[in-house]
Amino acid sequence: MMRGMYSAASGMMAQQMNIDNISNNLANVESTAFKQSRIDFQDLLYAHTQDPNTGATAGTQVGMGVRAASTQKIFTQGSIARTGNNFDVAIQGDGFFQLNMPNGEPVFTRDGAFRLSKEGDLVTQAGYSTGVKIPKDHTNVQIKPNGEIWATSINDIKPRQIGQIKLTRFLNPAGLKSIGGNLYKTTDVCGAQSTDVPGQNGLGVLAQGFLEKSNVNVVAEMMNIIQAQRAYEMAQKGVQAADEMTRMANQLHKG
Repeated sequence: MMRGMYSAASGMMAQQMNIDNISNNLANVESTAFKQSRIDFQDLLYAHTQDPNTGATAGTQVGMGVRAASTQKIFTQGSIARTGNNFDVAIQGDGFFQLNMPNGEPVFTRDGAFRLSKEGDLVTQAGYSTGVKIPKDHTNVQIKPNGEIWATSINDIKPRQIGQIKLTRFLNPAGLKSIGGNLYKTTDVCGAQSTDVPGQNGLGVLAQGFLEKSNVNVVAEMMNIIQAQRAYEMAQKGVQAADEMTRMANQLHKG
């Protein structure tokens, strides 16, 4: 069968994955601290019928199509929106909150929509702990830009520090593995990680009463999905053309 049919079909499959990725970006435009992703494409192997090893010709090299090489998260800062909720915390700059899953495994997120459990633990919507506990007899909780947590005891007038939120930074955050729920796990390609108080060693600062919005640009993604659809249609035309040429060749013997 003609190489062109396989090449065009690979283009259709690549653009289908591209549309799937763009659709996921658009679907999560309201997800807190969601980071858009993009697909990187690579051309496939080439058929070399004549190598470019002489000065008289550039050789004959026919490509075999395209494939999706990787999906990469874009960790640019999303806009910051005021919520007025004391337990909503946004990160302004680099860094992730470290959480503990029920089995003790650490996971990371930029979603700071926290709340208090019945035991007074500061947890996520799914119940994953931040490692911070608010005593039940304390009110007027304040989270400072440097992550210090201050509150006032019912038996005291002056607030006191009762906890500390730290942030974790990765050398290569694009190497984190998305597991859903605005959560990430580490992988071997994340590089070195460091944990410190917000505002130190290149880490961002915290903003109490705010949440980070998705960094998805709706207009740009709509343009991307139209472009991907056009590319899919052109690849489809390539399959149809190769199929028609094959059909015509098979009819030659009929005279």
